[in-house]
Formats: sequence, structure tokens, C-alpha cells
Amino acid sequence: MCAQQASGAPRSAAARVADLKETLERYNYRYHALDDPQVPDAEYDRLMLELRALEAQYPELAAPDSPTQRVGSVPVAAFGAVRHRVAMLSLDNAFSDDEVRDFDRRIRERLNIPNTIRYSAEPKLDGLAISARYENGVFVQGATRGDGETGEDITLNLRTIKALPLKLRSGAPPVLEVRGEVFMPLAGFAKFNQEALARGEKSFVNPRNAAAGSLRQLDPKMTAARPLDLFIYGLALVEGGELPGQHSETLQALRRWGFKICPQSRVVEGADGCLGYYREIGVQRAELPYQIDGVVYKVDDLEQQRQLGFVSRAPRWAVAHKFPAEEALTTVRDIEFQVGRTGALTPVARLEPVFVGGVTVSNATLHNMDELTRKDVRVGDTVVIRRAGDVIPEVARVLPERRVAGAAMVVLPSVCPVCGSPVVREAEQAVARCSGGRTCAAQRKEEIKHFASRRALDIQGLGDKLVEQLVDREWLRTPADLFSLQAEQLATLERMGDKSAQKLQAAIIAAKHTTLPRFLYALGIRDVGEATALALAQHFGDVAALRAAADEVIQRVPDVGPVVAKHVEAYFRDPENAAIVDRLLGSGITWPALAPANVHTELSGKSFVLTGTLETLTREAAAEAIVQQGGKISGSVSKKTSYVVAGAEPGSKLNKAQTLGIAILDEAEFMKLLKK
Repeated sequence: MCAQQASGAPRSAAARVADLKETLERYNYRYHALDDPQVPDAEYDRLMLELRALEAQYPELAAPDSPTQRVGSVPVAAFGAVRHRVAMLSLDNAFSDDEVRDFDRRIRERLNIPNTIRYSAEPKLDGLAISARYENGVFVQGATRGDGETGEDITLNLRTIKALPLKLRSGAPPVLEVRGEVFMPLAGFAKFNQEALARGEKSFVNPRNAAAGSLRQLDPKMTAARPLDLFIYGLALVEGGELPGQHSETLQALRRWGFKICPQSRVVEGADGCLGYYREIGVQRAELPYQIDGVVYKVDDLEQQRQLGFVSRAPRWAVAHKFPAEEALTTVRDIEFQVGRTGALTPVARLEPVFVGGVTVSNATLHNMDELTRKDVRVGDTVVIRRAGDVIPEVARVLPERRVAGAAMVVLPSVCPVCGSPVVREAEQAVARCSGGRTCAAQRKEEIKHFASRRALDIQGLGDKLVEQLVDREWLRTPADLFSLQAEQLATLERMGDKSAQKLQAAIIAAKHTTLPRFLYALGIRDVGEATALALAQHFGDVAALRAAADEVIQRVPDVGPVVAKHVEAYFRDPENAAIVDRLLGSGITWPALAPANVHTELSGKSFVLTGTLETLTREAAAEAIVQQGGKISGSVSKKTSYVVAGAEPGSKLNKAQTLGIAILDEAEFMKLLKK
């Protein structure tokens, strides 16, 4: 009788399983990461079948990192949320050579380096950004970008992609989080669509939609049936390991650990090197096996990246250089005027549907009357539609030689197309506006949508369709009416049951606890964005002081000019607006006290960097708490950083702070500082 393991499986079976796993992992690495297949597909399949058979016979040998475990999980009811420990940021765009040279100039000026900067350049794939986390070399979690702070848990679906290693090769750090792009190769996309049409099923519009739709299947077996691929383009988090000093060297380290890296990536010198690479990839674009919409330049030196830091939701050290917009011809069916939140009338061309830039376009903005007149777009015209990446389609130009006889110029309507109120256009202003204010249903809808939006009061579940229903039923005339809605009412709306209605009412109640900057932004005061709302909140400290301020006083707020100051004063002087603000405050909207700019707190003027996971607060709540007390948030550690707040499992920012001698606060110390 052969020797048995404690688990019940023979030692010989366990040894064979281990050998097969190691062999298949090696073949997978050679095929995907190195693009150098070692054996024919038939041999790989034969070994995989043998491993499946052994694991079926001895289930205790089927470990999570086995190549057989890529598919087989049961469907999930819904995707869970994953909060990114390091935010997944977007990139700023460049569309011309001059913008690339400006990007390079800003980099050199910030770093005070007159010499040439080295950049790591790579194609910009048109796919879906993902994050993948490994612990002790084993893949444990995958997530989408989401809003940059929180994404969807797609661990089971990512496991099905063969280019993603389930177990890393030797040398990888104990904890590793990588970022990459999932895409559908063009050949696989064409084949998949052909087979879908043959089965009488719906085909995908473009490879990007195909990749995104495939990763969002609730059944991983559906994802596994799609021909998806993956390139890893960077690191987000490393713990317990040494990193190279260059981004390009990091890519090679990732390749050694088992990841598939874009083979077209390389290092270039200065702006000229970037532009040369851009033109070279542009020539190769039609021959590449995957879809791209530009190239990406990243400062190669990681220390220089850290010094440059971030602005808003994008890194200063990287830019996406987009290819010229794709264009197509179509005809204008009609020109309509949409009414926005502030009454602005925007002419929109209704088009004969046309496929351009990877999507079917049937509407294109004409921006304003000046733009419409300059381009002289008329109903029936043949026009060139331009679309670049995710940019809103626009009418690039008219082909006058194809104009239909008798086509009349478009005239600005004298009354609002929604409510019939007079349309007014201030002198020297490009924008014409409906004068109806809240008597106009379109303005009411847009005002309430803005009030409930994520960066305003963030009312979860109150989407555009629901707002439109509520306004059409006359249940909502102002944002203040939201707090009078009852679950019984909400349950009568289309696609709303009792449970959904209760959740929405709970979300509306929860939105009463906000911050002063969010509240001011939510009011929708003309020309008052998030930055201006924050500046007003910090300067005045409360709503009462702001409401009483004359425009000349409001102009004393940093970065607030006379035009914005007049809009702010006019908003609070308007009796209807004043009544709405009173109702909102009376409904129980509250916020923590905000430190005015002229009042000193322990945090006033201090710069904070957050790293790791906090138990008491989310990262967003911690950041808002800092801002409320006059502090500032930074995405990177530098000599100007006052404090680094380190939660559980902090990232490389902690090491950087220790190197620079920056004060480090644990969560208890941070909370104590806030309470001061």
C-alpha cells in the first residue's frame, strides 16, 4: 500500500500535483509574460487535464493558486465594494506637440532641473483599469477603478484571465498591489462578435465595451469565455521589499515576478523623445493587436515622481498624449436647445446615427449661439463629427457644398423651449438663458440633480430618472422638498419597491450630515465650484456671515473676483433662495464647525498626507476633517509636509516620511489632534 498523507491523498499524488502546478506556471509565464511559448498548446492542455483529474480525485489538493482554479466559482449576487488603499488616479491629457512640451517644461521647472528628463513611454490601451493585490505571492483581491477611491470587487472574474498570475515567481515582495489594463485583443474581439452573431446574440460595439462588460459578469464562467488579456503598467503598493529607483526598472521587476508587460514600453529622453515615440507608435497603431487611443509619458525616476506629487485627481509626473480625434460624416436631423441648471440654453445637434471613435453617436453639442453661428450649422447639413476618447462628440465643421437648398440659419429662440419664459442674453455674453428660474421644470431638475450629486450632498440612489419623475409629479420644486419625501410616496415611482424606497429615504436623511463646503457647492450658486465653495467656507466660517456679506466683502476671499462675488451676493439676496436656505437649515442639515482662514487651530496651514487604513474614519472623512480645521491635504510626501497620518498597513509614504524626518501620527494621535 502506498504511503498516505494526513489529508488522505497519496504522497505520490501530492507530489505529482505540485510538479504539474510548477510546470504549468512556468509554461504560462513563458507564454504570457515573455511571449515565448515553450510547448505546443496541446501539451499544455494535456497537463492541465491531468491536473484537473488529480484534483477531482483528491479535492484537498486543489489549492486556490492552482491553474485549474481560474474558473469554477459560483456566480455572485452582486459585486462588493473595495476601498483602494492607494487612490487610482486619472491622467491629464495632451492633444498637441506644444502641450507635451509644456508638460516637460513644467516638470523641469518644478524639479529645478535644466537638463533633459527621462520618461518611461508606453501605449495608452483603451480597456478597463484594474488593481490586483498579492499577499505572500498569491493573488487575493482584484478591483475596478470605480471613482478612484472605491471600486468593485472583481476578484473571481480577474482570476479567469490567464495573463494574470495566480502565484508570483520568487523574489516578489510579501505584499504587492499592481495596476493594469484589461483589454480584449482585436482578433479575439472580431472572433467573439462573429460567433455571437452566429448564435443570434448581441455583439459588442467596440473592444473597450467588450472588456468592461466581460469583467462585470456576475458569473465568472461568462468572463472566462471571453478572450481577455492584461498588461500591468505599475505598482500601487509594496510592503516588505526593495524597489528599483526607476519606473522602467520596476516594469522589468514585475515581468520577472510573472506579470505581462506591454512590449512597446521604453525609456525616452526629453520632449523630443516623447514626440518621436508618439509618432512611431502612431505609425504602428494599425498593426498593433490591441486598441489604443494615445501614449502615456511618465517621469522615469521614482524619487522625482514623489517630489512632483499630484494635483487634484491626477499625478503631475504623467500625461496621456491622445491621438487625433476620430472623425466621421453624417447629417443633422434637427437642432434643439437644452436648458441647464442655471438656465443656459445649449444648442444640440440631433444626428443621423454614425459610428465614430468606437461608439455610435446620435447627438453632438454645439456649445452656444456664438459657436453655432461661427460654424453655421443648419438642419439638413452634412457635417464632420469628431470624437477623441471619452470627449463629448462635437460638430467639427460643415460641408457647405452638400448643403440642402433652402436650409435656414438657426435662430436663438425668444422663449424657453421647456417653460415658455423669455430667453435673455447679456451683453457680450456667449450664453443665452431662460429667465424662468424655478418655474422652468428643466432648471428645477438640473438644480436638484446637482444638489444630490456625489460631490455635493451625495444622496445615494437618487439618480437622474428618479429626479425627473419627482419633478414631473410636482413632488419636488426645490432641493428643500427632498427632506419632506416619505418612503410611501417613493414606493409608487416606476421601478421602486418598498425596500428601495426605504433605502432612498434613509440616504436622504443621511445626507443631512455634510460639510459646509459641500453645502455651499450643493446650492448651485452660479460660477461657484468646489474650490470656491471651500474658500468661502474657510473665510466666513458659517452660512449666516456669508449671507450677510456684501459683494465687496466677498471679494476679499482669495481667488474670488467681482463677477463671482456679485453672483454669491445676488443668490442670498433673492427672497426665494433665502427661503430655500432657511428650509434646508430647518430640516436638520448640519456640519462640523469649519475653522475660518483667520482663526488659528492646531491644523491651520499644516499639510497632511494620509497612508494606510484608518479604523475610526474613512480616508475621505479624515481629509474633510483636516480641511474643516484649516489644514491641507497632499497626495505625496515632501519636505513641506507637516504630518503623515499612518493607519494600518501603511504604504511607501511612511518610509519616505521617516527618511525626511517628517512627523508621523498614528490614528490615536491624529484623532487627539483633531479634537484639539
